[in-house]
Amino acid sequence: MKKLIIITSIAFFMVACGGGAGSDVKPTTDPYDTKATTESGNPSYDPKRGEGKFTKVEVGASLDAPMATNGEKVFGVKCSGCHKLSDEKLVGPGWKDVTKRHTAEWIMNFVTNTDEMLNKDPKAQAQLEICLVRMPNQNLSDDDARSLYEFMRKNDGIK
Repeated sequence: MKKLIIITSIAFFMVACGGGAGSDVKPTTDPYDTKATTESGNPSYDPKRGEGKFTKVEVGASLDAPMATNGEKVFGVKCSGCHKLSDEKLVGPGWKDVTKRHTAEWIMNFVTNTDEMLNKDPKAQAQLEICLVRMPNQNLSDDDARSLYEFMRKNDGIK
């Protein structure tokens, strides 16, 4: 029985640590690659480098109350476990004045395409360095993301 355990362990070790055919495969894309560079050859800062489909979000001067009410429900279910409505950090940053710090497009791209934004966007990466926890993808629909943004506006005092 001991021989069987030893042989099995050695075989497992060889398979797990072996080079195999795929060991020299390199990633096909670099998430930090950018075409624009500085004189030193380093990538230049591009605040719009993140990923997402929202390029222009129409935001009215006044609050859309029904949309904000729906956004509050989304917050209660998907966001309140990690975010506070004040400036206090819980797991993630507090939401006070978030609509003053970020554009509607950036916020909606971040909440609907979190992983790509954290991989590519400098502002999202800076926030990750502070929070030390990646925001999970909440699988928000576009409508839920827009409602959530309107609730953020309400939280920031827009009437």
